[in-house]
Amino acid sequence: MFHRPPLARALCMTATLTILAACNTSELDWDLRSRPGALSTSEAARAATAPRPRPDDRGVISYPNYQVAVARQGDTVASLAGRLGLDPVQVAGYNALAPQNPLRAGEVVALPQRVAAAPAMAPAPVMATPVATAGPSSVDVTAIATTALDRAGSGTPAPAAAPAPAAAPVAAAPRTADEPVRHRVVRGETAYSIARSYNVSAKALADWNGLGADLGVREGQYLIIPTAAAAPPAPAPAPNVTPVTVPGVGSPTPTPPSAAKPLPAESTTPASKPANQPASPDLGAQRTSASASRLGFPVQGKIIRGYVKKKNDGIDISAAVGSPVAAAADGTVAAITQDTDQVPILVIRHPDNLLTVYANIDGIKVAKGATVKRGQPIAVVRAADPPFVHFEVRKGFESVDPMPYLQ
Repeated sequence: MFHRPPLARALCMTATLTILAACNTSELDWDLRSRPGALSTSEAARAATAPRPRPDDRGVISYPNYQVAVARQGDTVASLAGRLGLDPVQVAGYNALAPQNPLRAGEVVALPQRVAAAPAMAPAPVMATPVATAGPSSVDVTAIATTALDRAGSGTPAPAAAPAPAAAPVAAAPRTADEPVRHRVVRGETAYSIARSYNVSAKALADWNGLGADLGVREGQYLIIPTAAAAPPAPAPAPNVTPVTVPGVGSPTPTPPSAAKPLPAESTTPASKPANQPASPDLGAQRTSASASRLGFPVQGKIIRGYVKKKNDGIDISAAVGSPVAAAADGTVAAITQDTDQVPILVIRHPDNLLTVYANIDGIKVAKGATVKRGQPIAVVRAADPPFVHFEVRKGFESVDPMPYLQ
């Protein structure tokens, strides 16, 4: 597959953790809801979306202001452009690609100019007995489109239609309610950040645009944002039925308390303690420094940046360059990767679906799959201005504030 521009450091860690959260299942769990103990991601997918419109026979989906083409199995940018009668270099440049780049089955490619509508089928001859005839090919905006993952494993591609002559660009028309917003990816964005900004799920964004299993996007790529699904009809209000009561039937009304008469005095006797019962243990006195918190600090230092949900998904701890970075708890090294500046990132998986993330480190001392103990050195603090360790705690896919685990 061709090269895609680098992503921002924090978002790179998010994508890595997404794959880790799904690695124990045979099929990618897009919203991470099926794993035992995983938190629901419904907050990140609040708006229900409609299915992507079905393309015409050439794979083209048309809207008043733009058109996109859906790639077939084995397509390249050049073959898709040739099928539509467009210049491959122009199509490739418009999508931040090269003409020879291969395309995934179901991947959406933006068209730099409009192409003519697909030719209609010839009408069937008149018969004595009326029969159903096929109508012209058109875009059905309500049909359910096959997802990108289904297309990737479907096998034989559909036969190619004859190239249609290119049409001259037309003036932009007012956007209708069913026309999706078109978003151009800028550096640092990911499928998750884009989906969140438009209040749609990452799965819907991937289905509509034919993204790969890694949800990778590239700088300059055009994405179509899924439209909202039609709201279900409101349930009919329940009939307002007044219960029928029979006068004089019911429980007696209790006598209300009187402010003039005091309540009767109560005397309680403490239960006697069995003779052979041992004294209750003082758990607070037995609490050791090792058991005082569920996780240990990876380094000792001042917290220079706190946790802010969706802005800083962890804490930054100041430490001297070269200081040892320790595992926060017993676990297994789940991943070792790098951010866009080639700075190592290490992820450790712990019991109860818990992950810890260590960034801005260097000199990693463990390998992927290795078992580590709490307090075991796993890396050293990398040189920076100022030097620090970025530490995250994740419950399944969602980041959580590390401080309750550390205190």
